[in-house]
Amino acid sequence: MKKSKPVLLAVAFVSMALLAVALYLQHVEKMQPCPLCVIQRYAFAVVAIICLIAAFCKEATARVGAALAALASLAGAGVAGWHIYIKANPTVSCGIDPLETSLNTIPTAKLLPFLFQADGLCTTAYAPIMGLSLPQWALVWFIVIALFLLRTAFQKKY
Repeated sequence: MKKSKPVLLAVAFVSMALLAVALYLQHVEKMQPCPLCVIQRYAFAVVAIICLIAAFCKEATARVGAALAALASLAGAGVAGWHIYIKANPTVSCGIDPLETSLNTIPTAKLLPFLFQADGLCTTAYAPIMGLSLPQWALVWFIVIALFLLRTAFQKKY
């Protein structure tokens, strides 16, 4: 049995679950996603897709997939970090700007607008969940996912 397969499937499941939480917050709690939220959704989706594909590849290829998914997760962490900075400095904004317009013209935003269409503002203050804002939670999850994937990508063969 491949050592990386369970980790890759678990990471894919967690990433999809986090996307499901985002959909719940958007459609049930009426928390509209901003452009940076949408970019973080793309990062979680990319991580999930890469992990699902890599889970069914040979071990060496699965390790490369884990490394690529870790890079996507670290990119998502960078976006989440920038989002946290914007929330801490309200004079900086990603608001309704070219980023939102360009994000909303990507084919995936047109095919899946319920998931990838940006309609909110980055500086909108929503109630924290267990003391953390949504970008802070995203950052935590991106880092946790990246650590698991990097461990999987670079673990020694036995």
